Amino acid sequence: MHFEDYLRPVARDPHGLDELRSTLGAADLSMVNLETAITERGRKIGKEFHFRAPATALDTLANAGVDAVSMANNHGADYGAEGLRDTLAAKRTSPLPIVGIGADEDEAFAPATLTAKGLRVAVFGASQVFEMTLANWSADADSPGIASAAPLGRLRTAVQRAASSHDLVVVFLHWGLDYQKCPDSLSAQTAQALEAAGADVIVGGHSHRVNGAGWLGRSYVAYGLGNFVWWRSREPDSRTGVLTLDVDVDAARGTRRGADSAVTDATWTPMLIGTDGIPRVPAASDTQRLHALWGQSRACAGLAARP
Repeated sequence: MHFEDYLRPVARDPHGLDELRSTLGAADLSMVNLETAITERGRKIGKEFHFRAPATALDTLANAGVDAVSMANNHGADYGAEGLRDTLAAKRTSPLPIVGIGADEDEAFAPATLTAKGLRVAVFGASQVFEMTLANWSADADSPGIASAAPLGRLRTAVQRAASSHDLVVVFLHWGLDYQKCPDSLSAQTAQALEAAGADVIVGGHSHRVNGAGWLGRSYVAYGLGNFVWWRSREPDSRTGVLTLDVDVDAARGTRRGADSAVTDATWTPMLIGTDGIPRVPAASDTQRLHALWGQSRACAGLAARP
């Protein structure tokens, strides 16, 4: 999600995305990738696209029913050091938790702990996209930036630690390659490593395309959720939807003692991004067509259709 171009007024309207409460906001817990710096200052770093939004965008998301956002992506530091300082200041006063970015690597890799139905849910954000943000704006011991999953060791250790103290662990990744329908080998290897570390849900994006999803061992994996609130509204850029996962509470509380997945079912609600940048459920014929494409996308993902 971002608030570029004709979406800028939405970021200043606290109720600009309220219509998404019935889809995105309907779950007990909802999460998105916020692909923008939170600043109105700073200088563009040397790249083709630059995204930013005012801090009021966080109120817009909270009112839409979003419970957490990840900012570990290749646009979280688009406006340099000054923009990053503003982003971290907005994080401190945000109405909803922001993960995957911080004043140092301890903060960037720290999960948010959410609660629903009596479960403690750890939520992480991290990026594995090899470009200048990862190279120059990855958080380390004494520098701010995004959580880098390249190499994977720090994130894997954090997931293992969270799995011992939470009922459910969710990892939201920025990974894969632009405009590809299938996961690359690195994404597949990362999913396998995080499943072994104790992650229950592994989802992400970056390809701007809806990719395959399904079960990998005890984890539910979705390799690409596509664009959502976005400034491009022609297919295939506009194909999107809401992924809703059903979690069995008893299985979640005991999942790390057995082999069963805590995620028992997955529902994809197909949507199309309108010319105003906001996704909506389309007519029945398009819904049926998009749902079929969602099912077909699993073919190259190597994931199971059922737990």
